[in-house]
Amino acid sequence: MVITCWSVKGGVGTTTVAVALALAGARPSADRPSPVTLVDLAGDVPACLGLPEPSGPGVAEWLDAGPEVPPDSLARLAVPVGPGLELLPRGRAPLVGPRGPVLLQLLAATGRVVVVDAGTVDGAPVARAFAAESDRSLLVTRACTLAVRRALAAPVRPSGLVVVRDPGRALSTADVEAALGAPAVAELAVDPAVARAVDAGLVRARLPRSLVGAVSALLPVAAA
Repeated sequence: MVITCWSVKGGVGTTTVAVALALAGARPSADRPSPVTLVDLAGDVPACLGLPEPSGPGVAEWLDAGPEVPPDSLARLAVPVGPGLELLPRGRAPLVGPRGPVLLQLLAATGRVVVVDAGTVDGAPVARAFAAESDRSLLVTRACTLAVRRALAAPVRPSGLVVVRDPGRALSTADVEAALGAPAVAELAVDPAVARAVDAGLVRARLPRSLVGAVSALLPVAAA
């Protein structure tokens, strides 16, 4: 299953949600498939995980290489993060090239849970393609008028909403659902503990339980 997290404006928490989802999915559990591949299309995942910036090629270089590159070369780009979790880094080149659909097909065929941080969808066509065609397309948004306006104008419609709630907002989660015509599959309160863990590079070791619990329900359950 490919789960893509995306947004219509920066700073709403898309990368943090994608990282939390991947970490939660990689934890050993009798009812959840493993392992997990975390795909970085936005470029901030290593910093969120507290990892050194990858120096080698990434998804961008693979996309730009053309059809002469064997499809299995994608696996060689993976960076181990921890038990049950690997990262496909973004790379340094622009996210261009016609191989976006091939990339999505290859990831879907791995049998792994694939979590994608697509960032904002107003940039690279590859990010828009993932947001539009993944098994689950999750728009990460704040419950604010400006975010809802931008989401209504976005070229992609989500299958579900992850609503990040700030205190004092006039809009409710129900208001956001009604405006965007999609269900809220998770509601996250702004939590200073999450920000501290990200800033300190400790997300892998100290992912707040509140965040784990909220995103775990978004993961597929293994067949009996």
